[in-house]
Amino acid sequence: MSSPNNLNTDPLVLSTAEHANGNTSHQSNGNGNGSANSAAEHAVKAKDSLLSSAQSAMAAVQNHPTTQNVKNTVVNGPVAQNVKAEAATTRNEFADLANARTTPDQPAATGQPLTHYHSMFYRLLSWKNPRATAISFAAIIIFIFSARYLNIIRYALKALWVTLGITASAELAGQFALGKGLTSQLRPRKYFTIQKASLERLTDDIEQFVNFFVIESQRILFVENVYTTIAAFFASLISYFLIKFVPLWGLAVIATSIAYMGPLVYIKNKEAIDAQLEKGYNIANQQAHQLKDLAAEHTGNATKTLQGYTQQYTAKAQETINNYRGRSTSPEVKREDFPSAPSDEPVAVTTKQPIAEPAF
Repeated sequence: MSSPNNLNTDPLVLSTAEHANGNTSHQSNGNGNGSANSAAEHAVKAKDSLLSSAQSAMAAVQNHPTTQNVKNTVVNGPVAQNVKAEAATTRNEFADLANARTTPDQPAATGQPLTHYHSMFYRLLSWKNPRATAISFAAIIIFIFSARYLNIIRYALKALWVTLGITASAELAGQFALGKGLTSQLRPRKYFTIQKASLERLTDDIEQFVNFFVIESQRILFVENVYTTIAAFFASLISYFLIKFVPLWGLAVIATSIAYMGPLVYIKNKEAIDAQLEKGYNIANQQAHQLKDLAAEHTGNATKTLQGYTQQYTAKAQETINNYRGRSTSPEVKREDFPSAPSDEPVAVTTKQPIAEPAF
């Protein structure tokens, strides 16, 4: 019978023991890795099950008859159809306003062709496209109040530095963390540029827009349309007094409101306004004729008075000239009043005088 020491030193026993120990250690490691893998698999399965459950719930909600009815009511209902129709009408009106930018057939009084902005502004202010006109009016009023109460320049600068800070920070953070910048990865392959044709169209529009105001100011100044000149006169006169109390933005709001609402009021009350204008024109015409007759009468009287004074002063001047020359001032001079001229030649008479003797 062998001792324990001999059993422990037996190579076969040692190898068997080491193999058993190795299997035990591998089994324990395998069990640990298996438990970790199974936990990960369970987590993935739980995530997939949650996603699938959420998707199925969303699909069930979307496919539910109540949801379909609400969707059909919102998308295809009368309100949605009305909104779509109004949006389509608004787009068509803006397209019609853009197509109205054509050079008018009637030139200016000098024969020069007008700009296409004349026809566009006429169509805009005549309310032939009411939605487009109302939207432009509201946009101008909002811009005026925004410029008054909002510091647009400050907000623009703030948006600029925030945008530049975000792009620079993203680039630096990407270079430090990932070895390559994030903003540079979003850089386009080719930078955006404005085409030459687009720039030419833009410059042409700017030229037409500036010339619109230049031509209209001259047409008003040289009274191509007397009513327009009178309206501009009253507008400038009222603005001269209002500028003492109303700021510039207030004058801009008033001018914009009159420019947009004035034509609308005239269109809605065209017959009454035309009747009053015609009545005023007739009264002014009658007054003009009366003033013309009165001026002609006074001019005739003044002419007669001037002729009388002229004749008097002419007669006095003629009398003065005749007195200076020693002639009669009688207007009728008879031929018999003058002596007859002698017919014989005069004979010279000679007389002899005695010669005095000298005294001694």
